[in-house]
Formats: sequence, structure tokens, C-alpha cells
Amino acid sequence: MNAPVSAPPLSPFIKKGNTIYTSYTSGQVYLKDGKLIEGTVKDQAHQVMQNLKTVLGNAGASFSDVVKTTIYTTDMSIYGEINEVYASYFSGNYPAREVIGVKELPLGAKIEISMIAIVN
Repeated sequence: MNAPVSAPPLSPFIKKGNTIYTSYTSGQVYLKDGKLIEGTVKDQAHQVMQNLKTVLGNAGASFSDVVKTTIYTTDMSIYGEINEVYASYFSGNYPAREVIGVKELPLGAKIEISMIAIVN
């Protein structure tokens, strides 16, 4: 699976020294083949995490290298479902995280996640 290709002036990730910042309108939404996927909140959250897994892998990192995550959602009532999926991608040491309720996200998405990773 390939993560969505970002349009200029954005990059899928930026690596400065050992630090990797994922991007794509400040994070990843649940795009597949250039479109937001249909399905449940959990399906959408899994797609976001799979996109981030690809971006991190392309940068030489994995979820175990993530130190900071920001989750954006347009509906805080779906936070529990997002959190359940998010937690399934980490084992043990969870990164620092914040969850922010926002009015809108790019392309009409309900979920967006950005990450910062440090690789040795």
C-alpha cells in the first residue's frame, strides 16, 4: 500500500537529523487511491494508521519510533473508536498524544493524525 502523495508545497514526511515529521495537510487522513474511504469510523482510523505506517516506513521508521502524535477529529463522540484502533498499532510505550476537536478537516475527513518519530 502506498500512502497518498502530497501535492506541493507539502511532503509526505520531512527528516531532520534523526527526527521525522509526517505531513500531508499536517497529517494523514483516510485516503486510498486518492479518495476518502467509505466505511465505519474504525475502517477510516485503520486507513489513517496504514497510511502513516507507509509514510514512516518510507522514512526508515516504524510506530515504535513515534514520540508524539496529534489526533484531530471533527466529532469527539467518535474518539473512543479512534482510540481503540490507534492503540492497536502500538505495543507498550505509547507516544505522547493530544486529541483536538476541530470544526473541519481537509477533504471533509472526520479524522486526521500527524506523528513525530525519532530514529537512531
